[in-house]
Formats: sequence, C-alpha cells, structure tokens
Amino acid sequence: MNKQNAEHVFLDYDQERLDLNYNQSAWAANASEIIAWYRAASLAAHQRLGCRSLTYGCGGFDRIDLFCANEPGAPLVVYVHGGAWRTLDRLDSAFAAEAFVAAGVNFAVLDFASIPDARLPDMVRQVQRGIGWLSDHAAELGCDANQLLAIGHSSGAHLVASALTAETDSQIAPGMVKAAMCASGSYDLEGAMLSARGAYLKLSNEEVHMFSPMRHLKRISCPLAVAYGEAETDEYCRQARALHAGLVEAGKPADLLLVQGQNHFEVSQTLADRDGILFREAMKLLSNL
Repeated sequence: MNKQNAEHVFLDYDQERLDLNYNQSAWAANASEIIAWYRAASLAAHQRLGCRSLTYGCGGFDRIDLFCANEPGAPLVVYVHGGAWRTLDRLDSAFAAEAFVAAGVNFAVLDFASIPDARLPDMVRQVQRGIGWLSDHAAELGCDANQLLAIGHSSGAHLVASALTAETDSQIAPGMVKAAMCASGSYDLEGAMLSARGAYLKLSNEEVHMFSPMRHLKRISCPLAVAYGEAETDEYCRQARALHAGLVEAGKPADLLLVQGQNHFEVSQTLADRDGILFREAMKLLSNL
C-alpha cells in the first residue's frame, strides 16, 4: 500500500478532509445567522398560530407541538429537526408551520432527547415512538393518518430514514408513514464514526450497521424524496445521491432534488416558503397519497 492510500480513512478522504466534510458550518458562512432564524421564525409561528402541546411518552423530551389546520381530517406533516444529533429542539423547529397550516396541512414538530442526554439509538426509538403515537391518535387530533408525511433535515433526515428501517422494540409498522422526505442527511454512519463526530457518537459496529438506513433499504415501504443543497459538503452530496440510487435499485419510489445554490442550512428554509422546492415537493407527496 502506498503512502497516499494509507492516509485514506474513508473512501478517498484523509482524516482532515473527512472531518471537514462533517463540519457543515465550515462550508456555510451564514450558518449562525440561519440557525438564529430557525429560532426566531419558530417562536413567531408559536405566537401567531399557537399549538397543542402533546406528550408521546414519559420522558421530559417526549413532546410534540402540533399546529392544526382549520379543517378536521387534514393531512399531517411530522417534522424531525437536525442539529448533528446534539443541538436544536422543538423551539427551533416550527419555522415551516405557518406555510403548511395555510395550505390546509397539520404540522407536528417532534421533539426528542439529544446527545448527551440520549444516545443515537435512543433518538431513533424516540422518533419511532413519536410517529407511532401521532398515527395512533390522528383521528382524535383531527388529522388523517392515511396522509402522514415524515420530513427530516440534517441529522433529522437520518433519524427519519432510520425510523423507517431500524428493527427495534419501537419500530414503525410498514405503511404507517405514507411518504417521507429526507433533506441534507447522512445515511450510512461509517463516515460519521470515522470523522471527529465519532468521539461523541460512540457507536458500536453493530449499532453502525443497525442504524445506517443505506444498508436496509428493502424495509422502506413508502415513497421517499431525497434532497440536498448544491453547496452542501462533498460527502453530504454523495450520501444523498447514494441513497437515491440505492432506493431506485431496490425498486422503491424515490425522487432526488437538488436545491440550487443552497447550503446545508439554507435547504430547510425552503420548507417555510410556499414557492420553495421542499415545500412544493412535500405538497406533491401529499397529493399523491
């Protein structure tokens, strides 16, 4: 093995480049500005719309903020936030509520514990339980369980994909989620574990396999849209394209969306814009149910 190959720690990445590819802020000069916008726009949605505060379990983080459409029996979007599995929460994650409610769609922000209060496998189980609870209680909440769309961004995209594929004691029944959209996510955890993020993820090899959705695509039972920004890191662009290609190879209905000119943090903002690419894709997914 020559020296160049010996320096590769994952695919053709050396350690420095791999770490850089899992540090989205280094690729987005406006990252802190957009993260601040998440919170401000979310708090504004709470003030203008109000929400139903719900619990789906006994843990302090087992919470859902439900923003209700005017008409009973409306579709339901369940949003799972990102934050590298260790930051952000429900109060950063309601920024798209107004756009969906105005379109006649219920919008649920699913909260969960993050590292260090929970490990990644716990987070996947929480998302599974939260989605399951919403589906089971949809009728009494005024939602249509037959029009349930799960959306995740960044690490939330990984959690949505894992919630659909991981066989756990909280796993989602096939067909419960009618459609899903995963934006700007990482879908095989090997690269993340070999990067600097591995120091806080602390996953065993068995857990890396179990919670890497790319390795279990046959378990996907709903249409899935995969989105990524043109200005994402190289690795996140690769992971999005690989997930879409794997879904197509597995015979699953899948769309691939390239959000032109947008970085990792800007991509999710298009959910809050009724002319935005992710909002339009979400409405298309719902209309096809």
